[in-house]
Amino acid sequence: QAVGGVPPSSPFTPGQSLSGGPTIVTTVVPVGPQPTHMICPYCQAEIDTATKTEPGIIAYISGVVIALLGCWLGCCLIPCCIDECMDVHHNCPNCKAYLGRYRR
Repeated sequence: QAVGGVPPSSPFTPGQSLSGGPTIVTTVVPVGPQPTHMICPYCQAEIDTATKTEPGIIAYISGVVIALLGCWLGCCLIPCCIDECMDVHHNCPNCKAYLGRYRR
């Protein structure tokens, strides 16, 4: 069981122990479209990640296709306003470290 009561949700990889010290276990927590409860690997705090959305590759491709179909007077920007076309970036709210991105 991981520290703080957060169960590991993916396989873990034992780290190398240096000079007979304790073995460090690293757990990779996958990030999704919603804030993820985890332990920050940088500041070791138990957090819910802070999320920020930005247009992803799907939004840009959809906008180009819409523009090529003749709707170029602003309609091509609609995919940049749809949540299902946005990538979600996760940061630690405590130390502001970048923790990952969920791509659509």
